[in-house]
Amino acid sequence: MSNTNEEIEDAREDNGGDDAEETAAVQEEAPKNKNKRYRKDKPWDTDDIDKWKVDPFKPEEAPGEFLDESSFATLFPKYRENYLREVWQHVVAALNKVGIDAELNLVEGSMTVKTTKKTYDPYIIFKARDLIKLLSRSVPLAQALRVLEDGVACDIIKIGNILRNKERFVKRRQRLIGPNGNTLKAIELLTSCYVMVQGNTVSALGPYKGLKEVRRIVVDCMKNIHPIYHIKELMIKRELAKDEKLKNESWDRFLPHFKKHNNNKAKKPKKDKKKESSLFPAPPQPRKIDLQIESGEYFLSDKKKAVIQMKKKMEAQEENTAKRKQERQAAFIAPKDDHVQTKKIVNHEVVGAISTKPASIEELKKKYAEAGKRKRGLDAGGGDEASKDVGWVVDGKKKKAKTTQ
Repeated sequence: MSNTNEEIEDAREDNGGDDAEETAAVQEEAPKNKNKRYRKDKPWDTDDIDKWKVDPFKPEEAPGEFLDESSFATLFPKYRENYLREVWQHVVAALNKVGIDAELNLVEGSMTVKTTKKTYDPYIIFKARDLIKLLSRSVPLAQALRVLEDGVACDIIKIGNILRNKERFVKRRQRLIGPNGNTLKAIELLTSCYVMVQGNTVSALGPYKGLKEVRRIVVDCMKNIHPIYHIKELMIKRELAKDEKLKNESWDRFLPHFKKHNNNKAKKPKKDKKKESSLFPAPPQPRKIDLQIESGEYFLSDKKKAVIQMKKKMEAQEENTAKRKQERQAAFIAPKDDHVQTKKIVNHEVVGAISTKPASIEELKKKYAEAGKRKRGLDAGGGDEASKDVGWVVDGKKKKAKTTQ
């Protein structure tokens, strides 16, 4: 036995010497880092392990029955009563599978979920609470039942208290939905979440990473940042995730950086004109009682004051009626003729004045007779000679011409 013990000890010394040489060689090769000197290698921690994976909770893993009962209740609006009554059998069947009991109270308008002796998952009561919350916010049952799965969560975003102006709130909520719901569909495809806009809340259902993006998009939309900017960013991230070279690098250089432009220029404050400063303060303005004392109205009786006020009122009415009469009569006054020229202009020179007074009948006869004589003379060939040859006597009468042999 002694020989065997000695041999074992010799072997341990030899192995220990070899291990010491190897560790010394490794220490010489890699410099020591003081912050990581106490860290040890983890051979079980490899790259193929998904650290974010949630393993399903099985009934065998439960230690036993719960010591106390847990319950949650939520109210629902009146317009959801008919739908919940039709669907409640399916809700109860789905919750009984996981050991949760559900009640629908139509009198109070509430839904309640609570644990039972068959409940084995301690977190499933919170999932059941989220289920009844989604049903009360107009989410259909087919989508709401997904919240009971592992890796699927819900987020109810309150948007009613972000804006005070009702019209602005409605416009921005409609902007989130988009024309024919296209913006909402794009958000659902890029985030892998179901999004439901109802009243003052937005209900989202999906993976945790997608819910975070949905909340950011919704809150920014209500703060006047259009969802299209976030949609573009998510599309670029999706394409970059497909590239294995850029998978583990920073994507800041590829992502768009949008600057906020404020087109409303700030109004410059108006500069008040400097008032003339004086050494002495302004004299005090007289009070209403002081003015009444000066005019003597203060010492009159109430009846006399009422008579004076009535007189002033009547005078004001008379003035107003006179003004209205003048305005009505102004419509019947003929306008002045401004088109009559008072001066005769020839070749841009003033020749003489034209009388604006109406002419008499005799003057008009003479005027037209002279005009007729001028016209006949011009038609005959001009002048007195032409009238002699033709034999016309210009005396206002027409005579036969004398023939000469």
